[in-house]
Amino acid sequence: MNKITVIGLGPGDFRFLTLEALEALEKAEKLYFRTHKHPLVEKLYHRGISFESFDEFYETEETFEGVYGRITETILNAAKRTPVTYAVPGNPFAAERTVEMLKEAAVDIEFIYGVSFIDAILSSLKLDPVKGLSIVDGLNMGRINPRGINIIIQVYDRLIASKVKTALMAEFPDDHEVIIVKSAGVLGEESVRKVPLNELDHREVFDHLTSIVVEPLSPHEGRKDFGDLIAIMRTLRGEDGCPWDREQTHESLKKNLIEEAYEVMGAIDEKDAVHLEEELGDLLLQIVFHGLIEEEMGFFDLRDVTHGISEKLIRRHPHVFGSREADSAQEVEKIWEAVKGEENPGKLHEKMAALSKALPATLRATKVQKIAREIGFDWDDAAPALDKVAEELLEVREELQGTDKEKLELEIGDLLFAVVNVARLSKVDPELALDRTIEKFMTRFKYMEDSPEGESKGLKAMTLAEMDQLWNQAKKKK
Repeated sequence: MNKITVIGLGPGDFRFLTLEALEALEKAEKLYFRTHKHPLVEKLYHRGISFESFDEFYETEETFEGVYGRITETILNAAKRTPVTYAVPGNPFAAERTVEMLKEAAVDIEFIYGVSFIDAILSSLKLDPVKGLSIVDGLNMGRINPRGINIIIQVYDRLIASKVKTALMAEFPDDHEVIIVKSAGVLGEESVRKVPLNELDHREVFDHLTSIVVEPLSPHEGRKDFGDLIAIMRTLRGEDGCPWDREQTHESLKKNLIEEAYEVMGAIDEKDAVHLEEELGDLLLQIVFHGLIEEEMGFFDLRDVTHGISEKLIRRHPHVFGSREADSAQEVEKIWEAVKGEENPGKLHEKMAALSKALPATLRATKVQKIAREIGFDWDDAAPALDKVAEELLEVREELQGTDKEKLELEIGDLLFAVVNVARLSKVDPELALDRTIEKFMTRFKYMEDSPEGESKGLKAMTLAEMDQLWNQAKKKK
């Protein structure tokens, strides 16, 4: 295959066409332009430069990907017979899908730099990209950074502009000014116009040389993201921040972390999405708080935290990010435990000892039992575990006859441990099961207090038999 030379024509003004590019255009044996809709075309004609363009593909193909595929195929076929020169608007490496496809397919390919239309936009608007610049494809709107400069390219028509507007309105106020830039860098043709975001697609005529520039929001405007939360907390912990926030330590915040986690669980049980959103925010605040305390001490920061958990997720999901296969949740659990075992190859009792003693006892018991299961020290189902509960119950009965409180405590602990085993083997979360029972008990107790008998006589004046009768009535209600 003969050499393919890819040339960048610049944003459209002859001033931005490099001497190297002009020389290559004049010497080209077989010259293609991606499109003849470029401000330089007329001047190049006057210099005697002739070429073929691929504009017809834009009319006959149904998708842009189809257009780019046809262009690439045509160039590669031509290169089998003769050296080919292919010219594209701007810089060959800026938003040129055909160039990417040629790079993947061609062996002998040379590039001649062209000034990007992005450079022209930055120069025209006097914007500094160092302050944060995102280039976003209007045909496939990705992540918008409301705290940086966003240049949205390929806004060919009003339909694309309407989609861009909808995406931007999720992050920016309706009246946020956006800049419509047409023919950037082309003398006599460049147009720069500011409009409110909600009027972006109202009157403007869009074409292949149109881009949208969105300048950043101020720190206190718009929707706040994770980075904004961190910045706010850094301010609160800073010298001119909040005295209370500055005084907090890991130890002082421990109870808050636990309380917020339980508040999240409560919101989940309530099935209240609004409440859950709020409580997740409160819990996230605690995580950020602890992360910033460590950052200030120089041990790790929140990026280390997110990096660590991301690496762990990738490592423990080889069936998604690797070559392993898993067709069921049960197979996934086996893979997860196997990877954990590879990460921590020590003895099982060391794994048990490494479990946090701050965990709720039922959760810690479940984890200990799962570790023991790794070597088969477990029952296959809940039936024999339930027999163990009966055995432990007898031992508790025996100790109730004695006076050794410590031994009674140990036997009750054995009973609870056995019950946790039954729950685990039955795929029931013992903590949640107990919590639901507590709620059920409270509901029935309320029925007893609110009943006519409870209101008139009062539970305290009733006998246990009378209260049992009310309790049985409550059970029938729910």
